[in-house]
Amino acid sequence: MPGTADQAGPAAGLDEAVIRALPKVVLHDHLDGGLRPATVLEIADEVGHELPVSGADRTAEGLARWFRESADSGSLERYLETFAHTVGVMQTAPALRRVARESVLDLARDGVVYAESRYAPEQHLEGGLRLEQVVEEVDAGFREGEELAAAEGRPIVVRSLLTAMRHAAKSREIAELAVRYRDRGVAGFDIAGAEAGYPPSRHLDAFEYLRRENAHFTIHAGEAFGLPSIWEALQWCGADRLGHGVRIVDDIGFRGATVTDDPLAANEAAREDPSQLRLGRLAAFVRDTRVPLEMCPHSNVQTGAAPSIAAHPITLLAKLRYRITLNTDNRLMSDTSMTREMHALVTEAGWDLDDLRWVTTNAMKSAFLPFDERLELIEGRIKPAYAALR
Repeated sequence: MPGTADQAGPAAGLDEAVIRALPKVVLHDHLDGGLRPATVLEIADEVGHELPVSGADRTAEGLARWFRESADSGSLERYLETFAHTVGVMQTAPALRRVARESVLDLARDGVVYAESRYAPEQHLEGGLRLEQVVEEVDAGFREGEELAAAEGRPIVVRSLLTAMRHAAKSREIAELAVRYRDRGVAGFDIAGAEAGYPPSRHLDAFEYLRRENAHFTIHAGEAFGLPSIWEALQWCGADRLGHGVRIVDDIGFRGATVTDDPLAANEAAREDPSQLRLGRLAAFVRDTRVPLEMCPHSNVQTGAAPSIAAHPITLLAKLRYRITLNTDNRLMSDTSMTREMHALVTEAGWDLDDLRWVTTNAMKSAFLPFDERLELIEGRIKPAYAALR
């Protein structure tokens, strides 16, 4: 676990080049949060979408900087505003297919061997597309991307998660869409958007339908809002996984308070003596039932859900043996990749090769993919690569 390996230092032998070559699994990656800046510029020119940069800043570098700086506000609401300019250029069939194809290539070139990419079909209808067309165009782009990645010697498997916006009223319709296409590239369902004021139980009809259909779903919960959101997602809605779930630490006691009062000290205590930490009923339930947590460190720091990478709860929760997975969330807004997420944990939080292997295996075990296919990727791709590096 983090900081426990016998090595010369936390980053010994694990520079970015080495980490990039490792097989990775990402379960929480938004399609509309991972566009190439140059692609946004090109499609914006084609469709007449007005961008927030001009003059000398109207370049791929200038636009990338705008996304990063706007997302660095410390507010989830402000962070979400940046999506107006990615979703805005994803309103035609060719644009959706291109974005999906490029996303697969970018992930594969970063060493990702399995990805679940999520998007909200309801947000891509302004150009006259139907929901079904959106799903089919994105899936076509994913398959094209898989073929191109394989031709480069970087095979990758990609599946979709269809997202419903929690402030809207289309969750049942999107859930039915996910079931209709579950044998055609769609692995599951999700709800996303601002948590405060929009509890997951508002969409109970959709979740009950999915459970009757034996369908998988994850719920954004415990990112900007706390324990009630997590509790509802699990105990009312029956989520298979939690999107983020970082606020579960509000139910973990440390020195008479919660770990959020002194996260660095709590992380250090978890390394030295985990018995110093006390789990509340909900925190214990999440650990005992092995609920996967889709954690996104850089994104959480940007939105204020965590103070820093070093103090991010992922290290403490890993030491406490929660089912932790590591993810990118929005690669464009956070200027990140799976390599950057891993490298930051190595250099800033004391993670080592065993930790990276463990979190990658966790993610593959938690994927919305048939068991035999998960096992094949673990035994055939992930374990051999880590063993070879060791």
